[in-house]
Amino acid sequence: MRFLGNKQLASAVGLVLGLLCAVKAAKVNKHKPWIETTYHGIVTENDDKVLLDPPLIALDKDAPLRYAESFEVTLTKEGEICGFRIHGQNVPFEAVVLDKSTGEGVIRAKDKLDCELQKEHTFTIQAYDCGEGPDGANMKKSHKATVHIQVNDINEYSPVFKEKTYKATVLEGKKYDSILKVEAVDADCSFQFSQICNYEIVTPDVPFTIDKDGFIKNTEKLSYGKEHMYKLTVTAYDCGKNRASEDVLVKISVKPTCKPSWQGFNKRIEYEPGTGSLALFPSMHLETCDEPVSSIRASVELETNHIGKGCDRDTYSEKSLHKLCGATSGTVELLPAPSSSANWTIGLPTDNGHDSDQVFEFNGTQAIKVPNGVVSTNLKEPFTISVWMRHGPGAHEKETILCNSDKTDMNRHHYSLYVHNCRLIFLLRQDPSEAETYKPAEFHWKLDQVCDKEWHHYVLNVEFPTASLFVDGTTFEPFLVTEDYPLHATKIETQLTIGACWQENSGHDNETETAPEPTSGGNARMAQFFRGNLAGLIIRSGKLENKKVIDCLYTCKEGLDVQLPEEVASSVKVEFNPNQSSLTVEGEDIDAFDKVMQHISYLNSRQFPTPGIRHLRVATTVKCFNEDACVSVPDAEGYVMVLQPEEPKISLSGIDHFARSAAEFESQEGVTLFPELRIVSTITREVEADTEPEAADGADDDPTVQETVVSEEIMHNLDFCEVSVMGEELDGEHESLEMDPSQLKQRALEMSSSNLGLIITGVNTMANYEQVLHLIRYKNWHTEALFDRKFKLVCSELNGRYISNDFKVEVNVIHTAVPVEHANNAMVQPSFINPVHHASVDLSGHNLVNAHQASVVPSAATVVIVVCVSFLVFMIVLGVFRIRAAHQRTMRDQENGKENEMDWDDSALTITVNPMETYEDQHSSEEEEEEEEESEDGEEEDDITSAESETSEDEEGGEPEDQQAASRQQQLEWDDSTLTY
Repeated sequence: MRFLGNKQLASAVGLVLGLLCAVKAAKVNKHKPWIETTYHGIVTENDDKVLLDPPLIALDKDAPLRYAESFEVTLTKEGEICGFRIHGQNVPFEAVVLDKSTGEGVIRAKDKLDCELQKEHTFTIQAYDCGEGPDGANMKKSHKATVHIQVNDINEYSPVFKEKTYKATVLEGKKYDSILKVEAVDADCSFQFSQICNYEIVTPDVPFTIDKDGFIKNTEKLSYGKEHMYKLTVTAYDCGKNRASEDVLVKISVKPTCKPSWQGFNKRIEYEPGTGSLALFPSMHLETCDEPVSSIRASVELETNHIGKGCDRDTYSEKSLHKLCGATSGTVELLPAPSSSANWTIGLPTDNGHDSDQVFEFNGTQAIKVPNGVVSTNLKEPFTISVWMRHGPGAHEKETILCNSDKTDMNRHHYSLYVHNCRLIFLLRQDPSEAETYKPAEFHWKLDQVCDKEWHHYVLNVEFPTASLFVDGTTFEPFLVTEDYPLHATKIETQLTIGACWQENSGHDNETETAPEPTSGGNARMAQFFRGNLAGLIIRSGKLENKKVIDCLYTCKEGLDVQLPEEVASSVKVEFNPNQSSLTVEGEDIDAFDKVMQHISYLNSRQFPTPGIRHLRVATTVKCFNEDACVSVPDAEGYVMVLQPEEPKISLSGIDHFARSAAEFESQEGVTLFPELRIVSTITREVEADTEPEAADGADDDPTVQETVVSEEIMHNLDFCEVSVMGEELDGEHESLEMDPSQLKQRALEMSSSNLGLIITGVNTMANYEQVLHLIRYKNWHTEALFDRKFKLVCSELNGRYISNDFKVEVNVIHTAVPVEHANNAMVQPSFINPVHHASVDLSGHNLVNAHQASVVPSAATVVIVVCVSFLVFMIVLGVFRIRAAHQRTMRDQENGKENEMDWDDSALTITVNPMETYEDQHSSEEEEEEEEESEDGEEEDDITSAESETSEDEEGGEPEDQQAASRQQQLEWDDSTLTY
């Protein structure tokens, strides 16, 4: 017992000592608290408690065991958790310790959270223990753990519509997949409560429905007659079943049936010449009936095929046009306007209207021969053939445009241009040469233009062995070139023809293209007649036409134009055809497209455009996103009416009758025909009359008089002036019309002359033509039998479209005899003139002498002239002295008081008067009475005396005043030897 008791006592003492050591050791704070590294929490907007996963618990190894065998040990503060610390800025949470001994805690929201402001929060947290001793010294902190807290949403907001009112317009009679879309939004932060799950039309009994996305469509076709506008009330619900705070009003207008078309289009558009460009569609816009358009393409076409040669071009001669375009030399016109110098086209049917170019018609029976020498037959050097042609439909026979063939014996074609089966073929046979080898001889072009019945411009540049063809400015290469031997050497002359080919029916047809065809109209030697229209046929040798000249010849003077606005220039594409008679516009935006169409204009740059109608057509293609062509837009058609231009009246004026001495006609210079010629062009227009206040009462008598006619002078060009001889043709051996060629060349003009007259050609100003015409002189080396010559001058603008008046000039030849000296400066009467019993007076310085004393016997014409002039002088002198006698009688009657007044019988009156008796006293009064009496007697004597006076001045020149006085006094001296008293 004693032994056992000691052993138990010893064990108890050891246990007590161990516990005391453990308790003593626990009082030392050796360890840091421990927490999880990451926490996830959830908190609701209207709650402050955060549910964490895992729970917030801090552990500390300094804490004792809770149970030690059979007795309880009290926990010391070194193992307790005193708190949690949150790190971060503006963290709306706090951490609270629920039990220090267990380390359990919670996280709570400081204030109410707003999910709409912030859905999630992230921060860090630490735990710390209570430390050692009563003052908590040596406090330990755990590591920092990350906390993620999500704020759960509550359905606190209702849907709100984005617009206060929705409007749409629909077309009657059509069901839409969607008319418009309404849209509402919800301010809740969560997906569930912020989504709009449903829309609803509140208004009952309406033919519309709405889907969950807010798209409204009609359930039946609407009628404008039944309802013009529908008003719908629409609401929305979110996915939390909250209804919109305010419903929205939807207005749907019903529009009458819409027809896609161009609106604001005037069918008649008047164009006044000389006003520049004119907008064709200033108010036009495209109505697509609200279809979703993806692209628009419009083609605007101006039809001018009926004007001239396809459009309005300058109607000068083809040669002048070539010059204006830069082809300055070597040009020969084969189809000129008929004139005295180019008469081979006389009789060929033309358009005669002068509204367009000179166009010649070939109906299959007419052809013309070009005179020899007009075109050089040497075509070895480069040359060009150009022509305007309208032809169609095609025929199986050859139709010749131009042909150069043998004149006699054979039917060889040296070169020709012809049409065959809608092909244009050019034949060029080489001249005989040493090398008898095959060479290119025929060039074929297969062209649709040859047979389409429209005007086309053909330019053929030939530089052997190649030939290039330009049609309307576009190059075409031959699809076939055939070869042939050169021609055999012969001395046969050739004949150049137009509209057919000259063929001698002699049986030598081995080198003929085709056998001679039967012809009509008496042209037994013509074959391969052309059917169509030709104009402007030109051969230019020595040089090829360049592209610039070709384009210039083809370019129209009228067409379409457009000035793109800057804001739409990049979004709309515009393309023109070569002659600007049509254009295409492509774009995607309707508004930009409309702006471009509104800027399309018509322009005619001619001073005197061809009046009449130009048809307009707008063809449109509209494409949509879901279909290729969802909208069908009908063509818009109208026309441009080019008004009649104010036509010019070309007036020629000047001296139309004068006389010159024979010596002047025979001189080296000759006689100037038009020394004082004036060319004036005027237009006549109507203007509103300015009514004067005084004439207001009178105007009421005739209210229809509102306009007056005025004329004003304008400037424009002329293209030819023709001087023609009236009466007999010029005799080349004795007379001619001449002028200085250098003056013509200086003004870029040309002259051609014949025994019928001369023609000056070239487009130039009226002033230059006037200066050149002043230089034309008429010369005659055989004036003995010539008394007068008559000429006619006519000028033209635009190849005869506007023609001046016929200005006629008559020049008289004054024949003078050889003068001899006589006493007292008196004149001896010729033996072939009956003597009269009064003194003779010198006539403008031309002295008449006795025929027996003259070395040359006067001709019959001279005798007649002298007799007429002498009789005229006698009548004038007699009239003067009768006036003078009457005047003296009146003076005597006044002095005598009219005492012895007598009646005179003039029938047998014989008066003897000393003409110098009162000359000095009454000289001035006599001259005044002479002038008055002569002006009253008539105009014929004035004309003659003025012409004689002008001739005298030309011959004698100016005289000093004293010499003129002496001459005048000598003319008044009398030879008393012949008077009977």
